Amino acid sequence: MFRTALRNVLAHKARLLMTVLAVMLGVAFVSGTLVFTDTLGNALRNQSAKSYDDVAVAVTTYADQRDDKSSGITDATLKKIQGLDGVATATGRVSGFAGVADPDGKLIGNGWSNTGGNYSPGKDGKDSAYTFVDGTGPAAADRIALDKETAKRGEYHIGDQVRVATNGPVKEYTLSGVFTTEDGAVNAGGSLVLFDAEVAQKLYLKPGVFRDVNLSAAPGVSAEKLLAEVKPLLPKNAEAQTGKALADDQAKQIEQGLSGLNGMLLAFAGIALFVGVFLIANTFTMLVAQRTKELALMRAVGASRRQVKRSVLLEAAVVGLIASVVGFALGLGLAIGLRSAMGMFGGKIPAGPLVVSPTAVIAAFAVGVLITVLAAWLPARRAAKIPPVAAMSSVHATATVKSLVVRNSIGAVLTLLGGAAIVAGASKSGSTGRTVIAAGAFLTLIGVIVLIPLLSRPVIALVRPSLKRLFGVSGKLAAQNAVRNPRRTGATASALAIGLTLVTGISVLGVTLGQAVDRMTTDNIKADYMVTMASGGALDESALTALRKADGVSAVSAQQATSLQVKGEYHSVSGVAPGDVQELFALPTVSGSLDALEKGEIAVDEKTAKSNGWKTGDTLPVTFDDEKKGEVKVGAVFKGNEMLSPVLMPKDIADAHGTGADIREIWLKTDGGASDANEQALVKALGDNPAMSIMDRQDIRDMFGGSVNLAMNIMYGLLAMALIIAVLGVINTLAMSVFERQQEIGMLRAIGLDRRRVKRMIRLEAVVISLFGAVVGVVLGMFLGWAIGHTLSSDIPGYELVLPWDRIAVFLVLAGLVGVLASLWPARSAAKLNMLTAIKTE
Repeated sequence: MFRTALRNVLAHKARLLMTVLAVMLGVAFVSGTLVFTDTLGNALRNQSAKSYDDVAVAVTTYADQRDDKSSGITDATLKKIQGLDGVATATGRVSGFAGVADPDGKLIGNGWSNTGGNYSPGKDGKDSAYTFVDGTGPAAADRIALDKETAKRGEYHIGDQVRVATNGPVKEYTLSGVFTTEDGAVNAGGSLVLFDAEVAQKLYLKPGVFRDVNLSAAPGVSAEKLLAEVKPLLPKNAEAQTGKALADDQAKQIEQGLSGLNGMLLAFAGIALFVGVFLIANTFTMLVAQRTKELALMRAVGASRRQVKRSVLLEAAVVGLIASVVGFALGLGLAIGLRSAMGMFGGKIPAGPLVVSPTAVIAAFAVGVLITVLAAWLPARRAAKIPPVAAMSSVHATATVKSLVVRNSIGAVLTLLGGAAIVAGASKSGSTGRTVIAAGAFLTLIGVIVLIPLLSRPVIALVRPSLKRLFGVSGKLAAQNAVRNPRRTGATASALAIGLTLVTGISVLGVTLGQAVDRMTTDNIKADYMVTMASGGALDESALTALRKADGVSAVSAQQATSLQVKGEYHSVSGVAPGDVQELFALPTVSGSLDALEKGEIAVDEKTAKSNGWKTGDTLPVTFDDEKKGEVKVGAVFKGNEMLSPVLMPKDIADAHGTGADIREIWLKTDGGASDANEQALVKALGDNPAMSIMDRQDIRDMFGGSVNLAMNIMYGLLAMALIIAVLGVINTLAMSVFERQQEIGMLRAIGLDRRRVKRMIRLEAVVISLFGAVVGVVLGMFLGWAIGHTLSSDIPGYELVLPWDRIAVFLVLAGLVGVLASLWPARSAAKLNMLTAIKTE
């Protein structure tokens, strides 16, 4: 039986090719994902460990939320630490945002990973954290050093003037050196600027204060002993750890960070393999059907049912093993490609070897072989149950009425249960509802897949008259062939249905969310521009002062973050400019007037006022951000605006009770609206600062909607593999259908059906099957998109379901095109058959 199984694999190489391709793609995705994340994790862990090679103990201080410049390690404390017997060196560090302008004035890097720090040379005149490849470290207030990649992108050389932006105005510095570093921000595509220590302290904390201290141990002194000596010298807001403990913590954080990426990629690999199951099952079902006489003969000469079943499963295992070997090799290539792609998009993975773990190898081969064997189990079981005499008398074994009734009953129950769960989940909000929907979606998909053979007859019957009328005999035969074997048609259509369900659901959800976000920005904003820091940090007060003086500005207001505490409950507050804020945002009032802001009163959104029982005219006892107590009067209640906090307060009151302006955004209205001239005036007013982002209303809409579109495009890309496997399924089904219908096609040719109409018949059959699966998938996808969107509606103002009919039409057209492309080879093969040879074929 083992030799028989191997011979069958070799005898049906072409027919098993599509199965090998389907399994191969799934295995490649699984192995590539595991190898890539293992490689990335190993490189990042090594980088993290390397950055702490010379660190015995690391001291970290935590900033006070009310004043991030008030805490740290003072020079006096640092000197005490340096004076300990076990300390070889103790280096103070301070860091923050620093953006470098390129020759065109644009920011180098991506904003959030543009950092600045201090250069702290030791007794030997070098800072062990950096290796200089050109020049020296900054030794004066007007000097800086740049990392090698930033200097290259900015085309800067030693002695050049470099414009650097922190949270304040842009300043020019002379480049004194270029260095290499293993800093994570640089590897993420950012930049690193080194300042003289005193300059860095003034920029990021205050003179004489460091945020962190790194200590190296004297010979013979353990890190644990040094840790015990350092702890008593530290302030309350400081924490000390050994370098090894800190590296281990970072390694765990890296692993946790990669687990999300790993899980997402493996989920899509699972979808692709799930789709592949139908292709594999279809292939083995047809192979078994075509070999019924052969299997019957084996039974007649003494093979048991178990041996027949084992023979088919052994074929599947061999096919799965071959596909796994090829897929694993492709997976290694995919991992290398992903690594290179990160570099192309600005990310830099630290140097390191490709990591192929035993887990990746075992998972790849286990998945490939097990999926193939499991998919072939039902065909193998059917093959073993066919009696020898019955098998010899018929090429195809007809399913019994009992088996069809059982199948359809199970499918109906699963579909109803799944549909009920989806509706129930849609009635809930948040993650709980989405979890219920996910479970319901799984049951519904399985149920519909089971029912698809039953659904195929009435659905395809609806289009049969049109096919006959438009394409004559070819159309009539195509419709009949599509429903001749409902199980085969159902299994082929199921693969496309799964892919289109996911793609349609994502499209419905994405377009609905995108339009909700678009309406949110359009309905809430009247301003022409929004100014923010590229780093996402706070803007300096000087930027607000400069913009007030800019040419053409008619209204300007900061959105300054602060808070109020009322009866022990904190409320988020926006410090705004009275009088101007009404010109910049849509703020329809429910009661009172926003002019009350000019009198030092506050305005509260309707939802917050209702939940707290506040109304216009109420005086509230409050605790301000600086812990001082006072009273504020509610001057107005307005309808909520997503761009502002629930409570509005005049900015001068926020300044009086704040410990530092936390200006996240500055909003502006200009004479004549957004224009190139007005934008240039704002750029000029800000001193051509590359770290400040000036966005008009369209840019703001794109910013909020961009994440939705990016997520959709990523999903489409990852689901593409599942659709490719579905296409392979259509090709496989048609090719094997043509093979088993050679005699019939020969007879059709003999009675006058020419080659052109034979090709058309096969093409139409493929299109019918593809569109049938696509329609089922689109309907399910719209249902799921509605349900998931309903769970988000309470969190998104103005949410309305949007069905993207244009995209759905494109999906259906593409499904039809898939059928046409998938039929090219089978149709050509059918048309080339010699009619006399085909007629004689058994």
